[in-house]
Amino acid sequence: MSQKLIGYAGLSEKGINASMVTLWRWEKAGKFPKRVRVSHLKVAWVENEVDQHIAARIAERSRPIAA
Repeated sequence: MSQKLIGYAGLSEKGINASMVTLWRWEKAGKFPKRVRVSHLKVAWVENEVDQHIAARIAERSRPIAA
């Protein structure tokens, strides 16, 4: 199975408009898929993992808010 990688600009196209530092913090906290190092200065994310992350955030809207 082929997996597509998306760069930082691709995240913005999916509505994720966080800085690289914020993304790094989310990744470190387990709140966002981990990046893949493509080259010395370039990183990307597995598109399917990002899509699953977005779907999970959407699903959270249905959960009741804990008091």
